Parts: sequence; C-alpha cells; structure tokens
Amino acid sequence: MPKIVNHEQKKEYIAAAAWRVILREGMKGATVRGIAQEAGMSLGALRHYFSTQEDLIAYAMQLVRERALLRITANDRPDLPPKIRVLNLLFEVVPWSEDTRAEMDVWLAYVFSLGPKADTLGVQQEMRTGMQSLIAYLSEVRMLREGTDPELAAETLYSLVDGLAMHAYLEPGRLSKERIAAVLTGYLDSICVAEQGG
Repeated sequence: MPKIVNHEQKKEYIAAAAWRVILREGMKGATVRGIAQEAGMSLGALRHYFSTQEDLIAYAMQLVRERALLRITANDRPDLPPKIRVLNLLFEVVPWSEDTRAEMDVWLAYVFSLGPKADTLGVQQEMRTGMQSLIAYLSEVRMLREGTDPELAAETLYSLVDGLAMHAYLEPGRLSKERIAAVLTGYLDSICVAEQGG
C-alpha cells in the first residue's frame, strides 16, 4: 500500500526546518537548498511543497502568526478579574518564554531582512487592533478611570508592549517575567479603577 502523506503536516515540518535555519544563520542563510538539507529532503521533494523561497518563507511566517494567535485564544480566561485577564493576554505577545522568544527571533529576522515591506501578513495592524480591543473591553466592564482617552490608552499600551517585546528579546536576562508583569501591571493600574475586592 502506498504511504499516505499529510501535506499540511509536511509543510509545517518544512517550516520548522526553515525556523531552525533562520535562528542559526539568519534570513540570508535561509535558502531553499539549506532548508531542504535541514529538513532531510531533496531539493526536488521540497519544491513539491514550495515552488519558491518566497512561498516557503511566507508560509513559515504565517505559521508563526497562527501559533501566536492560537496561544492567545487558548489562554483567554473570561472567568478571571478583568485586569488579570488582560495581563494574561498581554503576556502572550511579550517574548518571556523559550517558545515565544524563538518566535520573536524568527519574526525579527524576517522583518529586518525586508524592512517596511515585511508586514504583508498584517501582524502590526493585528497588534494595534488587539490593544484597542483590550482597552475597549476594560471600558465595557467599567474599569477605565474617568477621563481616560481610550484611543490614547490603546496607543500607549501598543507602544509599551512593542517596546517590552523588543527589550525582552534583546535583554532576556535583565527583563524577567516578573519585571514585565510589574511594568504592565503599573500601566494598567494607572488607567484602571481598583477592582472590587482587590
């Protein structure tokens, strides 16, 4: 009987090989030949799944994005107090764990290689929209302090998370999870009223 190949699993396997090459050698080293070698495949077999390097890298980056979104969705806890719920979600976009740091490594290598053209997947727009949604949620549950400008609060949170992500990536030894939590909690406390019972 012929072996049944799950094409989506195979593509994800190849994408994981691409991540390893990017982490080790940067985007310049992420050639189709190098990725095929990392995946233990012939060049022809790899090209059966991805006809060009651009297709392969775009798929690998889409997978990084999808993994992050799945993780965020899986860790959303509506049963938690609002500020804690928001803090938990913010932790999913700051690279403090081994997995999130590896994703950030791969993503930044991709972004730095393409510059302003890199955000074809709309990740930055998604991040901005996500921060706006978190602030809108805090407003809906009447947690925002009176007089807080939701648009400015979302923009500040977006900038804060973006900056923390970069610092956590560049200085993982200095910026611990506890330190990140303290910075994010401090900002949330500055724009939110005290939670009942807290």
